Amino acid sequence: MVNHFIAEFRRKHKKDISENKRAVRRLRTACERAKRTLSSSTQASIEIDSLYEGIDFYTSITRARFEELNADLFHGTLDPVEKALRDAKLDKSQIHDTVLVGGSTRIPKIQKLLQD
Repeated sequence: MVNHFIAEFRRKHKKDISENKRAVRRLRTACERAKRTLSSSTQASIEIDSLYEGIDFYTSITRARFEELNADLFHGTLDPVEKALRDAKLDKSQIHDTVLVGGSTRIPKIQKLLQD
């Protein structure tokens, strides 16, 4: 998600912030907030005053776009689950409850993938 917004900033303002640690850190923090917002809403806004060289950065992202950007990462969460099932010689139909832990487990797409 951070790389997506670095590219958007580059497109909009013709400036590359990727080498500026402070700007990238501020953008990452805003992306974390947006990710949490997208767990309960379908859209999130990112507003960072003076992100780079005095340029304000205002944008938004939808849950659908967030899921698209992270599809590979989300599908990667299934690999350890499938391995655990194989190692335990269990079929997913034999699993009745699953306990999810960690912040990213609140992402609706991850919950849906694991449920399916």
